[in-house]
Amino acid sequence: MDLTGDREATPGVIIRPFSGRSAAAKAPGGPSSAESQSALAQYTLERLMAYGVHHADAVELSGRVTAGETWQAVGADLAATCLAPPEASVAPAGPATAANRLYRASALLRMSQQMMPGDDDQRREIYASAADLYRRAAALTGDREPVLVETDQGPLAGWWYPSQGGSSVGCAVVIGGLEGWAMDFGDVAMALARRNVATMALDGPGQGESRMAHHHYLTPCWVRSYQGVFDHLAARTGGAPMAIIGNSLGGALAMRLASRDARIVACCNNGGPRAIGRPPPNVTLPAKILAFCGEVAPEAAAEILATLNPAAPDAQVNCPLLIVHGALDHLVSTEAAQSLFDWAESADKQMVIYSDGDHCVYNHSDDKHNLISDWVSDRLSARSQ
Repeated sequence: MDLTGDREATPGVIIRPFSGRSAAAKAPGGPSSAESQSALAQYTLERLMAYGVHHADAVELSGRVTAGETWQAVGADLAATCLAPPEASVAPAGPATAANRLYRASALLRMSQQMMPGDDDQRREIYASAADLYRRAAALTGDREPVLVETDQGPLAGWWYPSQGGSSVGCAVVIGGLEGWAMDFGDVAMALARRNVATMALDGPGQGESRMAHHHYLTPCWVRSYQGVFDHLAARTGGAPMAIIGNSLGGALAMRLASRDARIVACCNNGGPRAIGRPPPNVTLPAKILAFCGEVAPEAAAEILATLNPAAPDAQVNCPLLIVHGALDHLVSTEAAQSLFDWAESADKQMVIYSDGDHCVYNHSDDKHNLISDWVSDRLSARSQ
């Protein structure tokens, strides 16, 4: 049977075409543009899967982009195929299948906009579509719900994962960095919820829906924005002990917040830097960083970023601290992670280094999620007794 021709070669036979592996193998010169090369370098299979892209979809995306197609176009095309695959005609999709397709399509759309440096109407529309698919999936799985927290700096969007075992041992906030945002961290949020930690995966200032839909950017008052979320959680949980988990740049944010708000009783920094450096003179900040801060001048953005320094002169972290680090992280060195660990004054502090770990240890997601969620559950349980 020729599997390269029509989808339906004979009556009753449906062929689901995949070209990613073969296209990548036959690509003579690799990806055709600098943007595609950058996308493939940044978004490895492990990182794509950590953000919710399923393995087959990640392979297809990478393979087709390697063969010369554009990142955004392939992401959008695969999302459409996830929603209506050729084999869908074989049997009606039940709720589990529908949820799977919706979550996968949402992840692919979120990835499709990642290489867009700034915000425009097209990018906001793509992100809104991804969020709509995610909401529809969540309505089917019933294990999370959208949340919009009104703070005095503006609304912040997130996802609430209730404790899976009834009464919770506490609550947690999960935040990302410049790129990975609330919907991308569903796996770690679910791992926490399964351990009876009620969890909010949050789009903080400058992130995700908070930025795209509500124009809430990172400003000099960003700590007050987060404290509005902590107020919301305190009211929602009756003042349950709270942990914060920050990923990438969010790790620096998490430690800075832990030094500013005593309600945080445990802090995990996964891949966060010790300091946010100022760019040299006459060097422009990357567009992604400027978009994080909104429509402000580069110098104003640099001033805002300086306030994220977790080891600032006025900072002091005393609560239980876990630092997770990948020894092959190309953004944060082991020496930088170690110096941040040494700087913290916590009596209860630990650092786990994965010898072949990449940035945020995307290539060991299961082990990392188990480590973080077990540690958080243990520290919150100790405080709730």
